[in-house]
Formats: sequence, structure tokens, C-alpha cells
Amino acid sequence: MTIVGSVEEHEATGLVKEIYEEMKQVRGWDKVPVIWRVMALQPEYLKANWERYKAIMLNGSLDLLTKEMIALTVSMVNRCSYCIDSHSLAVKKLGLTQEQLVEMVSVIDFFAGTNVLSSGLKIEFEQPNQ
Repeated sequence: MTIVGSVEEHEATGLVKEIYEEMKQVRGWDKVPVIWRVMALQPEYLKANWERYKAIMLNGSLDLLTKEMIALTVSMVNRCSYCIDSHSLAVKKLGLTQEQLVEMVSVIDFFAGTNVLSSGLKIEFEQPNQ
């Protein structure tokens, strides 16, 4: 259960309303997701995060599917169920298959384990001979 309220779309005014409309247009949403509506309790925080989102997710040389896969990976590692649900839906909409999703999670699983091994045993990296 969310421990704070949110700014619902019908309540939004000024800056928040402008950002909500832009979000819906840019992302093709019919409704602004709750995480953004919670951020809107502090309009400048909402604005800063929306600008960061656009700069990071809508620009650059990586395609949106790759970026969403990275977002999903981080969400899984951080155990954020809201974010896992959100980014799982996004990667599926962008064409990631069930088999690819399981493959992605197997990579996360493998490297999470080797990270624990190397961190726990304080294994030092050695540059391989080339």
C-alpha cells in the first residue's frame, strides 16, 4: 500500500498538468502511471525526473528495448516489484519473448552469483594477457 497520496490527473493544474499531458503524448499512455503521480506531490521533482527520463530513455545510441532491459535488470536486482511489473510490461510490448526474458534473467542470476563469490572472497581483478 502506498504510504502517501498522489496528484490524480483530474486534480492536476499548472506545471503538473502540462507534464502529464506531455507524458501521455510522448509515451502514448492513456493514464499517467502512479509513480509519476506520486512524484507530482513535488512538481519540481516531477519535472526534474521527467526531463531526466526524456534525456536518458529517448535519446542516445541504445535502442529503447535495450534500455528497458537494463531498467528491468536493475529493478530485479533491487527487488522493486512495482518497477519489475512496469518494465516487464514495457519489454514485452517492445517485442522481448518469454524465452529471451528467461535468458536475460539467467544472465542476471549467473552474474549475481559470481559477484557474491568475488566480493565475498575479495578476489582481485587481473588484466588478462593479450
